[in-house]
Amino acid sequence: MLIPTALVAFLVTSCSDTPAKPVATPSPTYVIPPQTARPDEKVVNAAPVVDGQMRFRVLSFQDGMPSMFGSHAEWNAKGQYARVRVLIESTDRTNQKFDAKQQLLVAADGRTFHIDNFAQAIKRQPDELPVGSFVRMEFDLWYDVPKDARITKIRFFADPPLGAIGPSKGVDVTLR
Repeated sequence: MLIPTALVAFLVTSCSDTPAKPVATPSPTYVIPPQTARPDEKVVNAAPVVDGQMRFRVLSFQDGMPSMFGSHAEWNAKGQYARVRVLIESTDRTNQKFDAKQQLLVAADGRTFHIDNFAQAIKRQPDELPVGSFVRMEFDLWYDVPKDARITKIRFFADPPLGAIGPSKGVDVTLR
């Protein structure tokens, strides 16, 4: 009697359909409320980009500003001020160094421009900072560019990952 029961059990299990695939459950996501853009700011909907172990996302862009106000000063641009609101995130298990002085604005004619140290100071924005493991930060990068410059992109640079040969060539995000 044991043999027929074992045989039936074998036949039932071996003839069954392929086992059902497990259903994927979505990963939970953070609920972050939207923020209203500042007056005259152009919201940029570009996909995030990665350079080294840092992810960069452009949130907004504004240019053509003849002057700026800070907490302790008003200052006129030599040309025009341009401001890029960025969200950066370390994608590694170690700290990353963010250096605002490496980030370049790119004009339609190919000219590149570094941040304006004085504008960064007036607006109390970071120059260089450590970004902790998987930490996100949001802030502005300020540039003083010639009046005739038509800014089209920003080029982001992060420290190259461990083992990389040579410095990063950067990664571009279109602003217009």
